[in-house]
Amino acid sequence: MAMPTDIKVIDLMLSVPGEDNSQWYEFMKPLLMDEESRNMFKMPAQYMFKDIPDSGKKEDYIAYTVEQMDKHNIERAMLGIDDHNEIAKEALRRHPDRFFASLEVNPNNGMDEVRKMVRLHQEFGIKAITGFASGLCPQVPYDDKKWYPIYAKCVELDIPFCPCVGVPGPRLPMAPQKVELLDEVCWFFPELKVVMRHGAEPWEKLAWKLMLKYPNLYYMTSAFAPKHYPEEIVKFANSRGADKVMYAGYFPMGLSLDRIFKDMPNVPFKDEVWPKFLRENARKVFKLD
Repeated sequence: MAMPTDIKVIDLMLSVPGEDNSQWYEFMKPLLMDEESRNMFKMPAQYMFKDIPDSGKKEDYIAYTVEQMDKHNIERAMLGIDDHNEIAKEALRRHPDRFFASLEVNPNNGMDEVRKMVRLHQEFGIKAITGFASGLCPQVPYDDKKWYPIYAKCVELDIPFCPCVGVPGPRLPMAPQKVELLDEVCWFFPELKVVMRHGAEPWEKLAWKLMLKYPNLYYMTSAFAPKHYPEEIVKFANSRGADKVMYAGYFPMGLSLDRIFKDMPNVPFKDEVWPKFLRENARKVFKLD
């Protein structure tokens, strides 16, 4: 049951910090209605994360990130990139053996977004498309027709789609992220690998039920400290879902790697689950060979 210390970890959600990370959340500001979220929080879900990492001023934030990864035996990490995210693109160029890329999309942009997927896949070999349905303006539920060109292109490019599901941390309407919406997506796109992000709470039981139903549906543990991993998900991984659940962190958005890996040894995974959770499932699903 003890966490092994000799496995090279793959982290499916990590970013390179900067001196000021508030720009990460500008896109959702039009949806934030309460004064606290608009003017006081460093990040829109700060009420949930009491010790948001403060990296301080660094001469080389990429080198600092690699140092943090080395400290915790993280071999590779998935970075979100975009046209304006120069530090992430530089990290990919400098350390192609340590970082691989994902792209967060906005289906409101129609075919322009599909063409962007193709362009960045050609340039950076993106390994996944991510989605934040509640953070879009206007919001787009996962079973909405606007997503279908995105899903179809993911199938063509043979890369997973990673949607945030469950009640969002920021104070935004939750309806677009209900886990039940993935039922139709997984049914209509059986070739599309879907990897749920951000917990699926309070529908984690439905999440594992759908993973049992659909071979193309998976789960990552992003945005949760290990002590708060949903009990239903841990039980599922220890039973019929060993090949379905994989590690993702939340550094530096809400959790430090020190905090994550301090908690991690206390997660009650079975011995045979740990290698799959920390590395093997991600390697297979995201085709990291």
